[in-house]
Amino acid sequence: MKPIENLIEIEGLLENLLKKNHKGGILRIKVLYFCYLYQNLSVSMIIDKLGIKKTNFALMSRELEDEGCITIKKSDMDRRCRMIEVTEKGMTEIENFIKKLDSNIGATSIEVDSAIEVICKFLNRIV
Repeated sequence: MKPIENLIEIEGLLENLLKKNHKGGILRIKVLYFCYLYQNLSVSMIIDKLGIKKTNFALMSRELEDEGCITIKKSDMDRRCRMIEVTEKGMTEIENFIKKLDSNIGATSIEVDSAIEVICKFLNRIV
């Protein structure tokens, strides 16, 4: 199998794994996690990192904000930019998701950990 075919297969398998471990939908956890991971980035930069449509992000972020998982405010540096902050409730949801996922995956070998790290670095350079 070519590397690109492997990446497509990995993406599909990861999507299924994440769906299995979160009842609220994969988009919800992706948006919440990326908001947590990139708290110092503007909304448009987070959307670019996620690779989703602005409307999908807007709907999900509005839902997360209504539920008290995130707050959205204007940047102090540039009033045109909106910044997202993950609340305690949002952090708890992320932590619970990660714990559940971790318990399903279990311990991995050093080789697997290293391979995952290499793939992540590679994809971050490309994207």
